[in-house]
Amino acid sequence: MNRSLKSPSPIGLLLLSILSVQFGSALAKSLFDDLGPWGVVFLRVAFSALILFAVGRPRFNATVRQNFTAILTYGIVLTTMNSLFYAAIDRIPLGIAISLEFTGPLGLSVLKSQRWLDSLWAVLALAGIVLLTPITGAALDPLGMVFALAAGLCWAIYIVLAVKVGSVLPGVEGLTWGLLVGTVMLLPIGVITTGSALLNPRLLGLGAGVALLSSMLPYSLEMVALRSLPIRVFGVMLSLEPMAGVVAGFLILGETLSARSLLACLLVSIAAGGAAQFQSAPPPPLPPAQ
Repeated sequence: MNRSLKSPSPIGLLLLSILSVQFGSALAKSLFDDLGPWGVVFLRVAFSALILFAVGRPRFNATVRQNFTAILTYGIVLTTMNSLFYAAIDRIPLGIAISLEFTGPLGLSVLKSQRWLDSLWAVLALAGIVLLTPITGAALDPLGMVFALAAGLCWAIYIVLAVKVGSVLPGVEGLTWGLLVGTVMLLPIGVITTGSALLNPRLLGLGAGVALLSSMLPYSLEMVALRSLPIRVFGVMLSLEPMAGVVAGFLILGETLSARSLLACLLVSIAAGGAAQFQSAPPPPLPPAQ
């Protein structure tokens, strides 16, 4: 007897994607004592590149050669963004780092908009940032906050470059080449700062797990969800990232936030969700390697 299988809920798939990204980041942070931020980000980028090359088998053809400068710049920005984010979560809680990083694409959305309503989302996000500064009595590592905000700036630049590279290279081919650039960039830094720990089978396995949770699994889930999920809903759902980071940080790392910090994360989430809900253009993409 034939049975019709119910299609998975796109909202459910996207929620799994969001949780996968944040729990992948929490797992990455748990490896910092053994590998350091540079060693973890190297394994994450390298394993992601390896998997994508094995699956997609891209070729170094004329299109790649003609757009090599754009691909190189894209890879450098992608790698810098991930490195800054890991440097940030090494110093401040995961949920706060994600909230601060979200100001990058949110700021880009506001700058490209000419509507007064988008200024409201900018004000809400700014209020969240102010709540995290020493001005209001918060005791966060200032350098960690700078790293997170710088990662957000790189995210905004990444969005612009991703559109350019994606217009000339199909599917994930541009991302694959960008991750290869990142692997070459991070190889000497990862080896120097981590040394023989990179040869530990257990740590290598966990590094591969970080790549799967943070890149490959969420990207696949998002691709399936977007087949039936309106792009505006997708953008609103992404605003749950900061709060998901708070949950992952608490469950895996034991990170607890003050009421002030929780309010700050919530304000950034509301700002990101509002900007996505009322914008006239599709929301900026989540970094596949972030």
